[in-house]
Amino acid sequence: MTNFTRRSVMAGIGAAVALPAYLKKANAAEVTLKLHAMLPAPAPMNTQFFEPWIKEIQDASNGAIAVQLYPSMQLGGKPPQLADQVRQGICDITWTLPVYTPDRFPVAETLALPFMVTNAEKTSVVMHKLMDEFGQGEYDGIKTLAFHTHDGGKLHTRNGLIKTTEDLKGLKLRAPNQATGELLASLGAETVFFPVTEMVVGLSNGVIDGCCLPYEVVPAFKLQELTKFTSAPAPAERGLYANTFALIMNQRAYEGLSDDLRGVIDAHSGMALSERIGKQFDTFEAKGKQVVIDQGNTIGEIPSETLTEWREKAAPIYDKWIEKLNASGHDGAAIVARANALLDGAA
Repeated sequence: MTNFTRRSVMAGIGAAVALPAYLKKANAAEVTLKLHAMLPAPAPMNTQFFEPWIKEIQDASNGAIAVQLYPSMQLGGKPPQLADQVRQGICDITWTLPVYTPDRFPVAETLALPFMVTNAEKTSVVMHKLMDEFGQGEYDGIKTLAFHTHDGGKLHTRNGLIKTTEDLKGLKLRAPNQATGELLASLGAETVFFPVTEMVVGLSNGVIDGCCLPYEVVPAFKLQELTKFTSAPAPAERGLYANTFALIMNQRAYEGLSDDLRGVIDAHSGMALSERIGKQFDTFEAKGKQVVIDQGNTIGEIPSETLTEWREKAAPIYDKWIEKLNASGHDGAAIVARANALLDGAA
């Protein structure tokens, strides 16, 4: 072997040794993570967020991390069980709603109270900050990747716009969560709680007169055909409500990765990801609204004076929530005050 050849071989060996572990096995997955999702495969959350995010992780790890998406609860169980499935290792990653397990993640639920949302992008950043400041122990034993909300809910009804409290009285409405249901009931509506999948039957059969949901849900359930009127808060006002979401990972699966691969997960999670998901939901919201417009439905504003009255009615709901936070060992008043300050633009 010539000196040149020997030097070339040794240089090649040295370069291989210097490479990070995950680059040495390009295109050969070292680990496959199972992502369990509640929505059906064609849902925008799967096709427009999860699938691109999965590819970004695969590319960033040079193929060392593969993420397998299991939509429609294919690994079994029901959506309220997803947080426990991640903790137990039934799946490695999931996306779930804290309100599915009421009072278990009270800090994460706080922004699901009435009038605690501006748009999805900003409110998702607020939620992530709130969790950083107050909710660090809430997901003990679970690696949190992102937190977010959808845009503010609107009232979708079959027989007329909602502009005053009087317009709500006697209406049978499907409520999206307990706190919003309490508010609507205090305003004179008859609220019912059942899965969103049963809402379609309820609207079709006239069992309910309407529902409170963001526009982004409209296309999936053809609400534009089942309701003819949408009442939305005036643009300068906060939304009626938003549900909160958590993207979480099994702690053991995360810690079992090499330093390099944990770095890939870290680079594709955190505040930036929360903001990105929120922005994605604002895009979903605009598309859902366009579907309502294209259907020719009537869209109207809930005036500011009506919303002021409704916010006053919500005061006891906040008080009760503060008591729940206190009972969980938190400073409830401080959490609610901080959430409001962040929504109003505080740093």
